[in-house]
Amino acid sequence: MEITKNYNEKELVLSVIGRIDTITSHDLEKEIDAELGNFDSLIMDFTDLEYISSAGLRLLISTQKKLKADNIPFVIKNVNDTVGEIFRMSGFNKILKIE
Repeated sequence: MEITKNYNEKELVLSVIGRIDTITSHDLEKEIDAELGNFDSLIMDFTDLEYISSAGLRLLISTQKKLKADNIPFVIKNVNDTVGEIFRMSGFNKILKIE
């Protein structure tokens, strides 16, 4: 997994390439936690995300809960068909804001 961070003023865009699984979800969580307090909104760009496991889904829910407590918008963008199907099958497409 590769993560690219880009700021547009106080909006953080995290582009994730590869897979979010049991091992890599910890790295992504560390990246998000390291930036907490530095952004007013978070966008995760999944254009090049190939797969997300249940560990990755748990990370997205916990991130949403953390940010919601501080009224920080959290959006997932550019989900491909494979990852979109995982979101639909798990029901996460109804829980997370996906554009």
